Amino acid sequence: MCGHCGCGGEATVSLVGGEADKRANHHHEHEHVHPDGTRHSHSHDHGHEHDHAHDHDHHHEHEHVHGNGTGHSHSHDHGHDHHHDHGHDHDHDHGHSHGETLVKLETRILAKNDALAAKNRAWFAGREILALNLVSSPGAGKTTLLERTIRDLKSELPLFVLEGDQATANDGERIRAAGAPAVQINTGTGCHLEADMVARGLMELKPAAGSVVMIENVGNLVCPAMFDLGERAKVVVFSVTEGEDKPLKYPHMFGAAEIMILNKIDLLPHVDFDVEAAVANARAVNLDIIVLRVSARSGEGLDAWYDWLRGERATARAAMV
Repeated sequence: MCGHCGCGGEATVSLVGGEADKRANHHHEHEHVHPDGTRHSHSHDHGHEHDHAHDHDHHHEHEHVHGNGTGHSHSHDHGHDHHHDHGHDHDHDHGHSHGETLVKLETRILAKNDALAAKNRAWFAGREILALNLVSSPGAGKTTLLERTIRDLKSELPLFVLEGDQATANDGERIRAAGAPAVQINTGTGCHLEADMVARGLMELKPAAGSVVMIENVGNLVCPAMFDLGERAKVVVFSVTEGEDKPLKYPHMFGAAEIMILNKIDLLPHVDFDVEAAVANARAVNLDIIVLRVSARSGEGLDAWYDWLRGERATARAAMV
């Protein structure tokens, strides 16, 4: 469970474009037999909303035999209708702060994730794998950038992709069609990938030693900034169709990123976007951020992106020498 947004932490890792698993809704019928032989049945619908309001109406028939041999019978209708109202008006003022509780919960969640991310990072390092975490708003062009990168570099670099989305296998299918192995991770209600999801995805993806693993995160500029996946660097993709103030609105993400790819520059003649202002805003929150201006569709500026990838891969491999 995410302490920031309350989204679920369970993910379904599916292969070759499989859909996220659907959980069965189990329905169980139970019959109870009481000591007097009466029976009643009730059902549990494990959509998990139990209403335990039992109103037992027991009817017992008794026969008495007198000393003269005569007998008579009478019945007791117990009619148990329990209402446990203890009359206590509890005012539990224990001085607990809900804000403090949430902070502690959030700290535990992030600590657990960071420990798993450290294991991922060691796993990548031991195999000389360059792992990159691609993040952006929905529609900024992460998948298109990956498709173009794969098509242009697949004969030079061994590229593998973990594709994160809340639902559908569409992007995973696009990546495989471009020529790279991919595993789709569907997060359901989750708005970000977490380290354990990546670990499970890697078990299925099986990237080669010395390869490049691109982790395309769920489209969101908030929670993915807080969750380390074990990557070498975060790559934030920022489109000219968004506002120049996006880095100022989401400073945690742009502050955590090593490189910003300003995408869709082929659209600049058609949109009202100030490139220099956008770059200045990014550097206002991260003075050292690398900025590349590209068009994944036309190919403009991609050589600088590819040179950066080559350099990072060489660094990742040299770190183990």
